[in-house]
Amino acid sequence: MKYEMVAGFETHVELATNTKIFCSCTTQFGGEPNTHCCPVCIGLPGTLPKLNKKVVEYAIKAGLATNCEIAEISKMDRKNYCYPDLPKAYQISQFDMPLCKNGYIELSNGRKIRLTRIHIEEDAGKLVHRKGDTLVDYNRGGVPLIEIVSEPDIRTIDEAREYVEKLQLIMRYIGVSDCKMQEGSMRCDVNISVRPVGSDKLGTRTEIKNMNSIAFIAKAMEYEFNRQVDLIESGEKVVQETLRYDDVTNTTSSMRGKEDANDYRYFRDPDLVTINVPREKVEEIKSQLPELPTQKLKRYVEELGLPEADAQLLTKYRKIAEYYEKAIKDTKNPKTAANFIIGQIFSRIENETEKEQFNINVSAESLNELIKLIDDGKIRMNLAKSTLEKMLDTGKKVTELLSESDMTGLDENALLDLCRQAVESNPNAVSDYKNGKEKAIKALVGFVMKNSRGKADAVAAENKIKEIIM
Repeated sequence: MKYEMVAGFETHVELATNTKIFCSCTTQFGGEPNTHCCPVCIGLPGTLPKLNKKVVEYAIKAGLATNCEIAEISKMDRKNYCYPDLPKAYQISQFDMPLCKNGYIELSNGRKIRLTRIHIEEDAGKLVHRKGDTLVDYNRGGVPLIEIVSEPDIRTIDEAREYVEKLQLIMRYIGVSDCKMQEGSMRCDVNISVRPVGSDKLGTRTEIKNMNSIAFIAKAMEYEFNRQVDLIESGEKVVQETLRYDDVTNTTSSMRGKEDANDYRYFRDPDLVTINVPREKVEEIKSQLPELPTQKLKRYVEELGLPEADAQLLTKYRKIAEYYEKAIKDTKNPKTAANFIIGQIFSRIENETEKEQFNINVSAESLNELIKLIDDGKIRMNLAKSTLEKMLDTGKKVTELLSESDMTGLDENALLDLCRQAVESNPNAVSDYKNGKEKAIKALVGFVMKNSRGKADAVAAENKIKEIIM
């Protein structure tokens, strides 16, 4: 019998506010343990929380960017459970009246992964296990989160990977989170079950908790899918439980039985007021949203004529897309800037973090100046490429590196002289070409381009060299 995967995600995204959700403590990552907390965020008796307005605005942004309906009225609830990372013995979250609901993320295959809800809540502290002891760091406690809950619409690991990547990209674009999974600012709980292909009945699900790597999510899902299939085919039952993933052994293991909503004894938080979001406020936030990555990708392909692979690379990070759009302003061929960025500039950027920051020596305006010189026929591509390398090395503008004579090009006589010199100086290449080695002509053209400092037209040079040889 063939089985299919049924998966849904609960994705926790830390919001990029300066202060925590219910107090004025910093949300800055790191710091000495228990130095970014106060009586409010560790829940000392007699303290009262006050909801951070920016948290609500960021959550609305996230909802609008993922096609959600925004609730005019919502509230905060207490989710009760006892665990050392929650000193209050409850987490302030949202239960039956979330801020956002009924959204979706559209995948490249056209399928829409439905979003049940997006709600706001506080993060818990961090447990540090060391030599048999468990220590608690409450710096992260009270950091504002949104939890994005999907329907069980994901059917393959590739769909899961694309879903998480698109969610991460959207949140970064709209500026609500940096979504650095390695720092815990985006974490996924993966709910997974299996069923016979063609069946509409959902199987018993397990939850793989706190995944902070897309690569590990894929490996954990593959392992858990195979584990559940093996259980079913052996006549055993899948138990509903919460699992942890061990990336060293590439296995999942039980943490605890899977809770249901009733286990948390939700009730309205009596210390916090009702959240009222007028329609006018929603429209105001909507008007502030940037062009989303899927919209930008489509525009780059359809209007700018870029290959989809190039458009994907340029839209993956908002800073790179913004740089690219400044670089192509009033230029004739958008592909030129794309080639420079994806080729020469990306070759100097070692990792994804550096691409996200995109701090390079050449401003978008300087690259724009260089491209316009190509458009106007003042310099050839070879010279442009070598000039860009110098710009990247030094941070100097194109006008500081190229003189007027560099931009005048070569007249017919000068080009003819260089072509004759190329033939006279490279007898072996000439002999190889005459003996049928077509590629030998490239060495002769290279001589001309080098000695003209890139000012020669490579095609014209090749034609003249062939005339001289023949």
